[in-house]
Amino acid sequence: MFVHDTLLTRLKRGCETMSWPAGPAPALPDRHGGALRVESKNCQAGCAACLEVCPTEAITRLPDQPVALDLGRCLFCAECVKVCPSGTISQTGDHRLAVRDREDLRLGRPGREELRLAAALDEKLRRLFGRSLKLRQVSAGGCNACEADTNVLATIGWDLGRFGIQFVASPRHADGLLITGPVSKNMELALRKTYAAVPEPKIVIAVGTCAISGAPFAGSPEVLNGASSVVPVDLHIPGCPPHPLSILDGLLRLLGRLEEPGR
Repeated sequence: MFVHDTLLTRLKRGCETMSWPAGPAPALPDRHGGALRVESKNCQAGCAACLEVCPTEAITRLPDQPVALDLGRCLFCAECVKVCPSGTISQTGDHRLAVRDREDLRLGRPGREELRLAAALDEKLRRLFGRSLKLRQVSAGGCNACEADTNVLATIGWDLGRFGIQFVASPRHADGLLITGPVSKNMELALRKTYAAVPEPKIVIAVGTCAISGAPFAGSPEVLNGASSVVPVDLHIPGCPPHPLSILDGLLRLLGRLEEPGR
C-alpha cells in the first residue's frame, strides 16, 4: 500500500523540473547562506574576531588595513559572520558564485566588496559549446560532497540535459573537465593524462573550495592545493560544497546562456 500511494502521489505531481532560468530561481536552504559580502569600511580597528574563528585562514588582515576574505579558501561556515561585531562580513543569500579569474574571489579591497561574476566564453567557444557541452568529471581526492551536488543536476528536478550539458565516461568524448577535490599527489598523473586526452579546444571547471585552493587541506604535503596547480582553469565555483544551483548558474554563465551579464 505504501508503494502504491507513493507512486500515485508522484504521478499526480506531474513534471517537477524547475522553471529556472526562465522562471524564478529556487530559494537556497538555510545551510547555504549564499555569497559573502565584505564591507571593509565597517571593519573596526584592532578587531581580529573573524581571523580567530576561520578554519582555513581564508580571512587575512594586514597592519592598519581592514580584513580581506578569499572565497577560494572559504568553507562558507559563516562563523565569521556570527562573531563580527560590526557586520563587516555578511551573507547575501545569492546563489551566484562562479568567477572566471581566481583573483575575483578575493574580497575586501575598494571596489571588491562582492564577487565579479563570470563572463561568458568568447564567441568562437560559445559557438562550439553553447548548445552542446560534454564534460568528464574528475574526483581528485575530495570527500564526494561536491560530486554529490554535481550529480544532483542530472535528476528530474534540475534536468541538466535540457541545456545540452552532459557528463561522459571518456575524456576523448569530452569538451572539458569538471574537477572536484584538492588534487592529491596520487591523482596528479591521472588528472594530467585525463586533461591531455580531451581534444582541443577544451575548458576546465573547478568546483568547490578544495578544487580551487586545496582548503582545508592546503599546505599538506599530500595535496597540490587545487586544480590550477596542474591544469589551467576557466571557471571557479567556490563552496563546501557549492549548491547545485550555484554550479548550474556557473555553467550557464560560462556558456552565455543567462540573460543577466556578469558583473
